[in-house]
Amino acid sequence: MCGKNNVVKYALIRGAVIMPQVAARISSDQEKWLKDYFRTKSAGAEFILPWAVDTFFRSINTIRGSFTPGELKTIVDAHREIKLTPDHTRLSYLLLRVLDACDVNLIHTKHGASKTSLEAKLKRLDDTQATAVMVWASAFWVSRNCSAESLDEYIKSY
Repeated sequence: MCGKNNVVKYALIRGAVIMPQVAARISSDQEKWLKDYFRTKSAGAEFILPWAVDTFFRSINTIRGSFTPGELKTIVDAHREIKLTPDHTRLSYLLLRVLDACDVNLIHTKHGASKTSLEAKLKRLDDTQATAVMVWASAFWVSRNCSAESLDEYIKSY
């Protein structure tokens, strides 16, 4: 049995599930953590990545409908040119980032949102929900479809 097709057939016969693979870049500290806590680095990544994706979607689904389109555009706009790091993914950072962008650049007025209403809604989030919102907002700027026209579609898909 050689060749990719035979490997897939063999795996299917044996009852294995063929899943897509992802290649990610991680820091040395992250690699060490995976090796320390799991049998292998791959076993750790296979556990953590689906967990992180599930946690993200669960958080987004919990708060879906909480924000107006203008508020969502304000949040996305506040994350333009922002590189998220794990140390800066808490509610306090989300509040700081969005409210500062409102105060300095008046982005909420550009998108027709009330700063007071947006602030109140953001304060109701927990750290996990805030992190999901920041990841979602930052993802727009690195997506293939990043444009003014696609922002409306991105907001609708939220």
